[in-house]
Amino acid sequence: MVTSAQIRAARGLLNWTVRDLADKSGVHRNTVTRVETEATAPGHSIAAIRTALESAGVEFIPENGGGAGVRLRKGGG
Repeated sequence: MVTSAQIRAARGLLNWTVRDLADKSGVHRNTVTRVETEATAPGHSIAAIRTALESAGVEFIPENGGGAGVRLRKGGG
């Protein structure tokens, strides 16, 4: 599961605006904003957002006792 904080952080790492993420994921800007604040949206919207971020070089780090997070792949971005 990807959290709203991870999505915001990933967008920040890429220096993308909400519009950038919306355009690259094919998800409406309002949906991106809602996902980033509430982590609620249809599953296909969250999947599209995650795919767009991963395609740009983001890795989502799962909760493993140290907290969930994001990072850029080596050489990615």
